[in-house]
Parts: sequence; structure tokens; C-alpha cells
Amino acid sequence: MAKILKIYPDNPQENLINEVIKSLNNGGLIIYPSDTVYALGCNIFDIKAMEKLAQIKKQKLEKSKFSIICNDLSHLSDFTRPIDTSVFRFLKSHLPGPFTFILEANKSLPLAYKNHKTIGIRVPDHSIPQLIVEKLGHPIASTSIKDDDEIIEYSTDPELIAEKYDHLVDIVIDSGYGDNIASTIVDLTSGEPEIIRQGKGEI
Repeated sequence: MAKILKIYPDNPQENLINEVIKSLNNGGLIIYPSDTVYALGCNIFDIKAMEKLAQIKKQKLEKSKFSIICNDLSHLSDFTRPIDTSVFRFLKSHLPGPFTFILEANKSLPLAYKNHKTIGIRVPDHSIPQLIVEKLGHPIASTSIKDDDEIIEYSTDPELIAEKYDHLVDIVIDSGYGDNIASTIVDLTSGEPEIIRQGKGEI
């Protein structure tokens, strides 16, 4: 059964964040809030956790396109090819924020992302995922929680989310109702922003 942790975004309780970190380091899956929708996350370097994440999404891991959640842009060079100054400035002016930026991947990607030519980078404007990544010491892999109801599309109530994913994840972080609009996906591989999906973020 998933453990529900009530964590307040204005003042996240350090002991509870530490509990989340411990779970991630032990291969656990978490559901966490962001500046857009609630999302599933796991340790990006734990291949078994990544496989579980893919199973939940009913995907093959090698074909999954899980975003990488960072707390700032300092991790960019770990995962992406060198980027132009103009692209970096563009990123800096929009992050943290409700965007997923597609960039060219380098060859140092974690095992689960092997052979991926591009990678989606997120820096949510939300204290909880930022603190998790900061304390973990590296980014997490992430994917939005979709609702089975196509009209609603995204689940917003953490209690209902916890009920649905009770036997699939280890921790559900409840920080109140989430948003129901996902991030805006922007492809920057050509050097010019191309909107792939219009979401919450405005370019």
C-alpha cells in the first residue's frame, strides 16, 4: 500500500522529504505535485524503478519518453549536448516554469534512456519537486498522471490519486489539489522554439 505524506509546499517538512528520498534511493515510485499536474516519479539511475514506471504507463521502457525533472539548469550538461548561448538564455527566462523543453541528448544518459536522441527537461516552479531533486543530488524521471476519463484528462485530487495507485507506488505526496493543465512542450532541437503541445506555459 502506498504511504500518503501530507507535505505543505509553503514549508515542506524536512523529515517527510527525507522519507521520500529514502524511498527513491531504495527503488521506490512516488506521486508528487508540480506547478502543473500531479506526476509519477522515480530514481533516474534505478533501472528496475524505471521499468516499473514504464509498466504503469503500459509502455516498453526503451520507447518511453519520461521527462527529466531538475531543480535548476545546472544538470543540463549531464544529459544534453552543448547548447547555444541564445537557447540557454531562452531556457533561463522560462524556468522554473510549466514547460517541458526538448533538447538534443548526449551520450552520457542514464541506462534507461540509452539511444535516445532527444530528452525532455522540466524545472517545475514548485518547492516540493525542487527540494526532492536537490536533496536526492540528481534529477528524477517523471511522467504525468493521466485520468481514465478522457474529458477530465488529468487527476487533480490527491486522495483519489492515492486510491487509484495504492498498489502501484510507494509514496503519494498530498499537497492539496493539483492543476488539470499539463506543461507546454517546446522543441528546441533546431535552436528555435517549436510548440509541440500547448499547455499551461505561455511562450
